[in-house]
Amino acid sequence: MDFLKIFFLLVIISGCGTTKYVVKQGWGQLSLQWSGIPNEKVLNDPKISEDIKFKIRLIEDAKAFFTHYFEHKSQGIYTKTVFLDEKAVSYLVIASKPDDVEAFEHSFPFVGSFPYLGFFSKSDAKDFKEDLEEDGLVTYVRPVLAYSTLGYFEDRILSSFFEYEEVELVELVFHEMFHTLFFAKNEVELNENLASYFAHDLLDEYYKDSPKLKKYREDELSREVLHKKLVRYAQELKEEFKKMKPNLSAQRANEHTRRFVHELLIPAINEACASQGWEGEACPNQEEKWNQARLAALLTYEEEQDFLRELSDKKSLSLRAFFQQIESWYASWKKGKQKDDFTTYLRQQL
Repeated sequence: MDFLKIFFLLVIISGCGTTKYVVKQGWGQLSLQWSGIPNEKVLNDPKISEDIKFKIRLIEDAKAFFTHYFEHKSQGIYTKTVFLDEKAVSYLVIASKPDDVEAFEHSFPFVGSFPYLGFFSKSDAKDFKEDLEEDGLVTYVRPVLAYSTLGYFEDRILSSFFEYEEVELVELVFHEMFHTLFFAKNEVELNENLASYFAHDLLDEYYKDSPKLKKYREDELSREVLHKKLVRYAQELKEEFKKMKPNLSAQRANEHTRRFVHELLIPAINEACASQGWEGEACPNQEEKWNQARLAALLTYEEEQDFLRELSDKKSLSLRAFFQQIESWYASWKKGKQKDDFTTYLRQQL
């Protein structure tokens, strides 16, 4: 179904609360579509830096590799470039109850539920954040440098992409293009983790034994070690809250979280940053940016990573064959009674 049809359908059937959101974000997406400049024009512009031109060519090459590898028609995706007014293309607002570490879900008819909402306007994200906080929720706003319209639109190259280094940029293209290849309704966590899994392994096919990939993997491993440690802390805080209930007020939960962040989380981050030489924005050690909502965001996309690797190893399939198997399982799942979600169905294949 065409994205515009979905957009107007949502406007018609949504309640007044969701209609305003859908209209605004739909308009933001349309604005991106209308402002795209053909890549060849950008590449021929002498005022554009060589670094930007290199990254545009790299994106085009990564796209061609992906479409050939999966025999996937990409249509006009990444054929035009949009130069944004800001560093980020959008802003995700994630919320959690003070006495829990779990993302609050927002539901939309026919589209499903999401553990966050995205806004093209930074001020809109700020307003929504404040509304959620007035409702007693804890919030976290994360800038987004890239996203996918799942093939409903011809996604643009965004100037925010140029913030990524070479190998990371190629992995980003693979990740976002995977969303146009496969997307399971109401399975946000699984969709993100599938895209990350296939993008990660496709890098090996693209770069082979390149020293660039080796260096990237080394840094990636260090960040993954820190990430897993932070996830464990998030899970630990979640369990502590369970033990403290039912006599756990919002004020007490917030105070406990601040102590937890100051005494455990930040020291662990500082230790990792010092050992790896990460400075500035590369080191996420600002205490005021860590709360229940940010920790909930960590848990949102963590669960399926190891599970997918285990499933792939058990089947002993090539990356392309494993994807075909995922497609086959999804088709079988949709034909069934669907008592469980697709994630549970996949787990049953182990």
